[in-house]
Amino acid sequence: MSPDASSATDDRPVGIRYAGIGDEAAPDLPGQLEALRRLGWRTIELRTVDGTAIADLDDRAFARLSSGLDAAGVDVVCVDSRIANWARPITGRYEDDLEELRILAGRCAALGTRYVRVMSYPNAGLSEDEWGRRATRRLTNLVREAEQHGLVLLHENCSGWAGTRADRMLDLLQHIDSPALRLLFDIGNGVPYGYDARSLLDAVIGHVAHVHIKDARPRADGQVDYTLPGEGESGVRECLTALLRHGYTGVWSIEPHTHLRPHDEHNTTDDDGIAAFVRYGRSLERLVQRVQREVTSAPVTSAPVTAADGGARA
Repeated sequence: MSPDASSATDDRPVGIRYAGIGDEAAPDLPGQLEALRRLGWRTIELRTVDGTAIADLDDRAFARLSSGLDAAGVDVVCVDSRIANWARPITGRYEDDLEELRILAGRCAALGTRYVRVMSYPNAGLSEDEWGRRATRRLTNLVREAEQHGLVLLHENCSGWAGTRADRMLDLLQHIDSPALRLLFDIGNGVPYGYDARSLLDAVIGHVAHVHIKDARPRADGQVDYTLPGEGESGVRECLTALLRHGYTGVWSIEPHTHLRPHDEHNTTDDDGIAAFVRYGRSLERLVQRVQREVTSAPVTSAPVTAADGGARA
């Protein structure tokens, strides 16, 4: 552990690891690893490196990425793909998603992770019923492809047909009926998408395999300000408490959105992104200490929800 690392990491709940989406700290891998070093964390979630999605890196760039992670002793827990995300509407090319998944199959094997973040396609003028049918059909095919490669697709509560409604998430899981599809729960998405995150979590908590930590508060003009965890209106503390009481073990991965927001092309990570990322991680550690004290004596309400080997590097 680095000399800068906080002792708070030693007080994290049993079975929980901290991680962060690296490009929220810096565009380049050295900067992303430096942020983790300062925090004393050894787990990363990958989305882009040098502004390029993991699936789009050329072979030499990907080899440098993999060797750099190995040299730093950092595990990859998840790769955040663009599959079915906010930039790929339901009327777009399905072939783009299938190609990305097939590329990531080999790259995830090299990185030692099984988890790939996906969404469920924003609408583009279709009726609700047709939107749902197409999204379910596409995701079913993608999950079957993932099964062949030993991958697990993590559907995020974000953009898409099942992004903001628990009933649709549960319908999707039931229809596809595969261990290769589970849920990624982002605590901070409720504020920008207009739903109560804690209520949604309560409905799907048994299917959550990975968690993003983000917090936000709405502005009078309809926009959103992103805050340190526990300082906004996303219910971060309440959601962490619910997850611990339910027996969740896995990764809590920070996605601050204070310096990088890909969906609206906001990027100021070159300013003080690393320092801001570290502040965010420290804030989460302190919040978790308080939450853990509150739930230590409370009984687990059901069987633990585990991360199912999502992030261990070979």
